[in-house]
Amino acid sequence: MSAVDRPLHVALPWYRADDYETLRARLTDGAKLPERYETWLISTEQVEQVVQRSGVEVVRVTIEPDAFLAWCERVGLVSDGAARTRYTTEIL
Repeated sequence: MSAVDRPLHVALPWYRADDYETLRARLTDGAKLPERYETWLISTEQVEQVVQRSGVEVVRVTIEPDAFLAWCERVGLVSDGAARTRYTTEIL
C-alpha cells in the first residue's frame, strides 16, 4: 500500500478494563482474546503505535457490551472480530 492508498485514520476497537471480562464471556470469539486485560492492553497499544508511526491516525472506539451486542442483533451479525471492525468503522 502506497502513501497515496493509505487511509488517513483507522478505527481501533477499544475495551475498558471494567467491561473486559463481560466482553470475553459474551463475544462469540471471546476465548481468542487474552485472559488478562493487561495483556490485551499491552498488545493493542503496540499495534496502535506501529500504525501511528506509519502516519495513520488511530481512533479508539470503545466497545460497550450491551450496545455492541444489540447492534449485532439488529444488523444480523455474530459478535466476532469482523463485526467489531465493522461496528467501529461505522461509528468512526
